[in-house]
Amino acid sequence: MAKLDIIVAPDPRLKRQAEPVKKVDDAVRRLMDDMLETMYAANGIGLAAPQVGVLKRIIVVDVARDDEDRQPLQMANPEVVWESEDARTYEEGCLSLPDHYADVVRPEAVKVRYLDRENEIRTLDADDILATCVQHEIDHLDGVLFVDHISSLKRNMIIKKLQKLKKQQAVEAAPA
Repeated sequence: MAKLDIIVAPDPRLKRQAEPVKKVDDAVRRLMDDMLETMYAANGIGLAAPQVGVLKRIIVVDVARDDEDRQPLQMANPEVVWESEDARTYEEGCLSLPDHYADVVRPEAVKVRYLDRENEIRTLDADDILATCVQHEIDHLDGVLFVDHISSLKRNMIIKKLQKLKKQQAVEAAPA
């Protein structure tokens, strides 16, 4: 397994539509494993392939708490096939928008159909934090960030701070 670089917003690659996976094969499984390693190393609970520069419809999720055994989910071509009418507000963050958080309203429960790591079609009934996380990661596959669900004022403030941080890091990394 290998730890991958996470793309930080603003970056046009995060706004692109990911392509469906034709088949979950060894290469896709290797990517899923690398994504999990990357997500765990970054203390995240979800990661989508576009966040590591791969425009494939692949996500990994693990919402287990620190005192629980890991419960990783690896999904190719995930799609929400049902969502509850009840909504839930959750303070979301994102590995591609480090240290920024905002309240996002999403359906409280969803049913998701996907291909597992053995290329089998599965469904998952998710609620609470798992439902929020899965929806957040599926959004990435469509070029949508959690800040796209909040007011333009708040979104623009976050993006401007990230742009400033990127410029500062580029200056610090430049040879003297």
